[in-house]
Amino acid sequence: MPIYRYRAMTPSGMIVSNTIEESSKYLAIKKLKRNNLIPIDVAKSLQRTKSKRTVRKNTRGIDEVLKDVDTANLLLSRQNTKQSYFDKVYHSILKSDRITSRDIIVFTQNFYLLKKANFNNIHALNTIIESTDNFSFRGVLEDILAGVEAGENMYSTMEYYEDIFPYLYINMVKVGELSGNLTRALEQALKFLEDSESINKTLRGILIPNLIQFALLFVMLIVGTLVALPTIQGLYESMGSQEELPAISQWFSGVIDWILTYWYIPTAFIGGIIALITWYINTPKGKYNFHYFKYTMPIFGQLVFAIDFSRVMRAMLLNLNNGMRIQEALEVGKNVSKNLVMLSIMEASINNILIGQSWIEPFERSKLATPMMTEMLKIGMNTDLAQMMEKLVEYMDIDINNLLDKTIKVLPQLVYAIVGVLLIFFVLVVLVPCINVYMGGWMISAYGLG
Repeated sequence: MPIYRYRAMTPSGMIVSNTIEESSKYLAIKKLKRNNLIPIDVAKSLQRTKSKRTVRKNTRGIDEVLKDVDTANLLLSRQNTKQSYFDKVYHSILKSDRITSRDIIVFTQNFYLLKKANFNNIHALNTIIESTDNFSFRGVLEDILAGVEAGENMYSTMEYYEDIFPYLYINMVKVGELSGNLTRALEQALKFLEDSESINKTLRGILIPNLIQFALLFVMLIVGTLVALPTIQGLYESMGSQEELPAISQWFSGVIDWILTYWYIPTAFIGGIIALITWYINTPKGKYNFHYFKYTMPIFGQLVFAIDFSRVMRAMLLNLNNGMRIQEALEVGKNVSKNLVMLSIMEASINNILIGQSWIEPFERSKLATPMMTEMLKIGMNTDLAQMMEKLVEYMDIDINNLLDKTIKVLPQLVYAIVGVLLIFFVLVVLVPCINVYMGGWMISAYGLG
């Protein structure tokens, strides 16, 4: 069994180094993480037997480290271990060296360009690893390289890092490797990453400022109800005025008081609703209905389906161009979708092929695909399917951009409407009583002038 030499960091920030025996590099990393060690560098060692080494400063053997793991002594060692300034800085840098979507985009760009230059996978990965600054991501790429050198596909190692690589990204690479056209798949994966980043950036630009406004208004509403309204009511009573707070202010103040008194009732109710929804979504029927809702929900539904449909067609086109039959292209292409509704449509398409019926009919029957989508596929079946699917993919790009523009126009209006309703409610509940106090009308009844 191979021996791997590693350097890792303990929870207290101590750097340790030793060797570990495991069948593969990612299993060695997994074992280190199970023992509360943060891997810094893991590399295959040519040494098959242990040799005596001088213990370096700030370095402890693995046996000494593991004695404290998962015991009460670990907490004590975390508190008592004194770190040098260098160790603290190094530990801070290491923790901040997280893998971002930008790292994956740059890796995909470089890998795509090297594949276009006819680099093989091993040569391309070695070249990219040498130029990767992110230490954590470099370790992941080294693990992928080790898998490729062992004869595995890239996607099989990427599946182990599904918390780093998006599900659709992994399956796009999988389609490329299985179809024998990884370069084209990388181009599509790069487009997927860039489009996702662009959409997320646009949505964040719309939602975040408005959500901050909503949160601030909500906090002002609660604080005003708890502080300003009792103060105003106390002023009326102390001055002997018959003036009262507006009915809506009294009602909302009563609601807040009830929530503060019986907080456990709404908390239990909300928690129960969330638990029930979560349980239902995790059932087979609930998950299917939730995925169907994603395709039919207001504002975003059409866009989500169009993006999924476009990815499936791209994957099928990639396979058809490499000589696959339609059934095989559907089998491989369904890997790029995680939505159960899309998967069920594609399974129905495959079954239709087996019994000699049209594979396009399930897409048409679903009522999710537009007539333009299905008609282009029907024409392609009577002429050249691959050529027509290329045109369909081009059309889908235009359609997705139009849907995205439409969503970007509608979404701010919806958010503004919600914030506006809260603002009006804030004015009625809190500002109107404050304005009444400022105007001084209540003093008429206070001094018996009314």
